[in-house]
Amino acid sequence: MADGVPPPSPALKPCLLNEIRDLHDVVITAVILPKGDGLISLSEDGTLQVLLKRKGDQYWPSIHHTMQTSCSCMAFSPETRRLFVGTVAGNICEFSLSEDYNKMTPALTYSDHQGTRMTVVLFVLEVEWLLSTGQDKSLTWHCSESGQLLGTYNTTACVSGLQFDVETRHAFVGDQSGQVTILKLEQDRCSLVTTFKGHTGNITALCWDPIHRMLFSGSSDQSIIMWDIGGRTGTAIELQGHKDKVQGLCYASATHHLISCSSDGRMVIWDMNVTREETPEWLDSDSCQKCEKPFFWNFKQMWDRRRIGLRQHHCRKCGEAVCAKCSSNSSPIPLMGFEFPVRVCNTCHESIPEKDRVSTSTFHNSEHNIVYMHYESTIGILLTSGTDKVIKIWDMNPVLKFPEDKQFERHSDN
Repeated sequence: MADGVPPPSPALKPCLLNEIRDLHDVVITAVILPKGDGLISLSEDGTLQVLLKRKGDQYWPSIHHTMQTSCSCMAFSPETRRLFVGTVAGNICEFSLSEDYNKMTPALTYSDHQGTRMTVVLFVLEVEWLLSTGQDKSLTWHCSESGQLLGTYNTTACVSGLQFDVETRHAFVGDQSGQVTILKLEQDRCSLVTTFKGHTGNITALCWDPIHRMLFSGSSDQSIIMWDIGGRTGTAIELQGHKDKVQGLCYASATHHLISCSSDGRMVIWDMNVTREETPEWLDSDSCQKCEKPFFWNFKQMWDRRRIGLRQHHCRKCGEAVCAKCSSNSSPIPLMGFEFPVRVCNTCHESIPEKDRVSTSTFHNSEHNIVYMHYESTIGILLTSGTDKVIKIWDMNPVLKFPEDKQFERHSDN
């Protein structure tokens, strides 16, 4: 990640609606209930809570349940009020919640990860499948009506992100090697479609937009990549706007905004309405492609010219291999995803117009180190959980605005 100061936050910013404190442990996952009437939270120590919003918009405990073992992940179906909790023992415990969210009844228990920690649980109502991954490097899917195991796929690394497309029945699997694998799931079998890798760190977050058919991956390398799956052009757009590992990704499909959070507390809202460019591949050369002076490993040219070799750099805009003197400038390139100043060659620096240096994203400080986020798109509410054992509820509507040329689409949708 290049050095640089993030662009200043605009006047419009997320509105902090509420803070939930006095939690016994760090909340590792949570979901907002329909219409924002409450939330369900799961802590590292296995504490499962349902908090309902009462008078004065305060959240009060409705259900407090302590699991028999530590927990690691959770999935919730608001349509059926079914809750699935993954444990460090490799089990998934299913609960049924009453209509008023004041009672929780145990249902099925799924066990198929060889006693290893669960990493992701995903419930797909449309096909009644329960997908899960664990540290045993396997992806399994069960029939959530009968509890029967339908299939298993062994991954090459521990899975840390999982998304599913209902229309095509493709599973997107992100792992700790930084690779994303696309699998085609059938009722009783699975086939490998393709794999792609663009991160240098492990995958920490995946987000799938089924409308525009785009997959977003976040990583511990502090970067985000947008993979254009539906366009079939192989386009991969890199987004650089965080100074710490990306902890969560959500896509506001209606307004075409990506929301990302990192463990340093930064929230970035990316305007995906703008036309973005792919970053170029770095070119190989034995000498600077501008001044032609040799790099330090080019012994023959150094000897012939009686020169000391130079260190190689790369221009982030054109990808050419250049020396320090020929790339003495830096600039943000927001249309390429570089929100901070990065190294560019002198030629590219002169060619970038000032309007193309203006940020296409907004930066906001959550004021706690985020470990998890959940966005409820129907009401524009964001939930963040931090290492400070605090849950914060944010109204994102002030910053998720339709661009003026998209206003007609919004009214047409309504």
